[in-house]
Formats: sequence, C-alpha cells, structure tokens
Amino acid sequence: MGCSAWTCGFNFGHLKAQSKLSVFFTMIILFMYLFYCLNGYCDSLPRPVYDQSNHLQNRLPEGHETETALGAYNASSLVRGRLSRLDDNIQANNISIANNYGSKKFPQAIIIGVKKGGTRALLEFLRIHPDVRAVGAEPHFFDRFYDKGLEWYRNLMPRTLEGQITMEKTPSYFITKEAPRRVFSMDRQTKLIIVVRDPVTRAVSDYTQTLTKSPGLPSFQNLAFRNSTTGLIDTSWSAVRIGIYAKHLENWLRYFPPSRFLFVSGERLVTDPAGEMGRVQDFLGLKRVVTDKHFYFNQTKGFPCLKKPEGSSRPRCLGKSKGRPHPQIPAEVLLRLREFYRPFNLKFYQMTGQDFGWD
Repeated sequence: MGCSAWTCGFNFGHLKAQSKLSVFFTMIILFMYLFYCLNGYCDSLPRPVYDQSNHLQNRLPEGHETETALGAYNASSLVRGRLSRLDDNIQANNISIANNYGSKKFPQAIIIGVKKGGTRALLEFLRIHPDVRAVGAEPHFFDRFYDKGLEWYRNLMPRTLEGQITMEKTPSYFITKEAPRRVFSMDRQTKLIIVVRDPVTRAVSDYTQTLTKSPGLPSFQNLAFRNSTTGLIDTSWSAVRIGIYAKHLENWLRYFPPSRFLFVSGERLVTDPAGEMGRVQDFLGLKRVVTDKHFYFNQTKGFPCLKKPEGSSRPRCLGKSKGRPHPQIPAEVLLRLREFYRPFNLKFYQMTGQDFGWD
C-alpha cells in the first residue's frame, strides 16, 4: 500500500515533533537532577549500608593519625578507627550522621583525677587507639552540671561503634564529694582511672598554672602555710588539698571496689609512657595497640611526644602549658610540705597496693 505525499509528510513531521518533545523533557529532567545534586539533596537520599561505608571510607584523609596506631592490627579495627575519626570531622562541620554509624553511650571509663597529674597526656595517648572514643573538653557533669540531667551528659559523648569504648576526663571529680555517688548511680560498672603524681611537685605545678593566669598571686610559701612561723600547712588551699590522695580515695571506695580503679603514675607516664599505656589498655580490655613506637622524648619540653603520623609534617606534642618551667621555691618550704604529705602518701600506698616512691 502506498501513501500520498501529504500523508507521509504529515506522519514524518509528527514523529519528528515527538522526538523533539522527548529530547526536551529529557533535558528538563537532567537539568533538575543536576540542580538538586549540586545543592546537596542527593546526599540526603538513603543508601545501602555497604554503600555508605564505602562512601565514608573514600572521604578519609590520607596519613590520618589513626593509621599510625594500627601496626598489625586487624582490618576491622582500621575501619572502626577511621570512621570514628571521621565522625569528629563531620560533627565539627554540623553534618548529620546516620544511626548506622554508632550511638552515643554513657562512658564506660572515666579519668577522674588528678589535676596537674598528667590526665591530658593520658587522654591524648589513649586517643591514638582506634577503639577509644573520648570527649575532647572536660564535661564537668558530675561536679558542675549534674542538674542538666543524664541525657544532656550522654549527648556530649561521641558516637561509638560495636567494640569501641566511650571515655571522658574531668580531674576535679576526684575531689568532689558528691561525684562517687553520682557516677555510681549512672553505672556501678564504670572503670575509674586516676593519674597521680608526687603531691609536692603537683602542688608547685598547680601554683605555676595559676600564676600564669594571675601574675599578682602571692608567693607559693605564703599560700601553702597558714602560719609561716610554726610551719602549719594550710589545707584549705586547693593546691595543697588535692594532694591528700588517701582522703579523697576513701570517699570513692565507699561506692566502688578497688577492682574498678587503675592508678597511673604521672612520673612513669613521662619516663615510660609505653609501659604505663600498656597497663591502661589492659585495664580497659583493649588490645595493646599504643606501644613505644608511638613516642619520642622531647628534650626541650622534658616530656614525651607522639611521633608524627604518616603524611604529617611534624610530630604531635601537648600544648605550650605542658612542661613549662616551675618557679624557684625555697628548699625548706618543699621539705616541710613533703613532711606534711608523708603519712598521707604511706596510707595511699597501702590503699592502692602500689609504692609510688615519693618519699
């Protein structure tokens, strides 16, 4: 059968118009898709769990510090460590995270003391471990903000995956009367870490820190003695009071058995950081990932630093406030203070079963 020239021309023109319309609508759809993707809407669409995992891992920076802690650690810990560090970066940029990547939990372990004992160093060393997630700032929940409630406290915690532990540090908990009962009410199984240091040296370090903030502060001896003639120590001064470790520990032992405590030597944390970190990792039930290969001794600061991660230009040391020089204190003042602390130290040795060698 044939067709007239007019009919065939009409059919051909009709098909050509349809083709143009199809192309037009296809271009509109593509344009809208590109517009939404460029504005971030595509990222909000749900992905399969395996796809999200790959997506997150691909965004990880090379040479991340977590990789330095791994060594021969297994691949699953590598993923956990990378995702946990990425969580910090994402939260810092106010990007929401799907619940697939962990949940916020109450801390299973808390560094409760002591101020100027080495708590910041311990926390920084622990954060190398891929299975440790810790709050950076001190929450002060159990001493200052308890009235805000437990949910407020939990929301401060970083997200953790299965097999990771949540930690925080607030050294003032150790000397806060209400803190043991409050921590016990949250979780009686909480592991408690106390970093202690020669109380005389600790008091001088405490004074030094305060002096940098208040240059007009009276001399150390004027604050330490209630009566300089008789040599009576002023225990109301916090720099002195904190160092009476046995007294504060008694308060905690009313609620927690000795097995829930680990006492870390602030001195050994400086001279043998890997050895002390081994004890800490064992106490927390972690594999010994943080070892001597992660440390080097900074002669200028007189303090151990973390070796530089792969891809980093320099090693990571603690802040300028760590290892600062102490003011000169008269020898007789230090001797009198050491005599004051001696009986408390001996009692503390008995309570902990450790001789810290301060006397």
